[in-house]
Amino acid sequence: MKSLLKNKLSVSTLLLTQLFNYSYATDGGQWEYKGEYGPASWGEHYIMCKQGRNQSPIDIKDSINTNLAPVKFNYNILASTIKNNGHTIQVDYPAGNNITLSGNQYELKQFHFHSPSENTIDGKHFPLEAHFVHADSKGNLAVVGVMFKNGDANQKLAELWQAMPNQANTKQNLAKPFNATDLLPKSHEYYRFNGSLTTPPCSEGVLWLVLKQPITISQKQARQLVKTLKQSNNRPVQPLNARTILE
Repeated sequence: MKSLLKNKLSVSTLLLTQLFNYSYATDGGQWEYKGEYGPASWGEHYIMCKQGRNQSPIDIKDSINTNLAPVKFNYNILASTIKNNGHTIQVDYPAGNNITLSGNQYELKQFHFHSPSENTIDGKHFPLEAHFVHADSKGNLAVVGVMFKNGDANQKLAELWQAMPNQANTKQNLAKPFNATDLLPKSHEYYRFNGSLTTPPCSEGVLWLVLKQPITISQKQARQLVKTLKQSNNRPVQPLNARTILE
């Protein structure tokens, strides 16, 4: 029993470490989004990236309407810095923000961006996708995905982009504290499915909630992330296998 409890605690600790950085790349080997260390090679060092059966991202289609319980967002604590970790642009949060779903509470750890979107809807990529990464008290992970579509410039995103660090492994202070609520659409209807982290080590057991309503972003804003990172940073869509997508 003690051994089992120790193993569970070790898994929870590892998952919490992975989600906080999300672009985790220390134990298995180097990874990138292109070239010899691109997604096709991730499985050489991170076994779940190759052998996992519930991998993310996915193409969201043929979902089943089950009248999902609403997600309650409680984002009140503000962030003051933004960082470039070499794989994405990320905003970390102190304790105090959370979502509640069916009585379970998950604390917001950070959000970050992928361009183009990692998940697709009916085969369609969006120019940008934000991932809001959460964990509950037991280390279970929940990621909320928000899609950005081409349209008017996003004034709240502009506040982040203005402070976006150009160099990898650096961070900058934001001109003013940032509330994560400002990057959520008005409607919180969502698709739900089981998946994984979309970066190595591709750990599974992640609850995914992808909001249906996109918010707008200008083409210039969409290009800025790729320009700063010097590459697109989306993992290709993975097989759905036996999973069901709910809405």
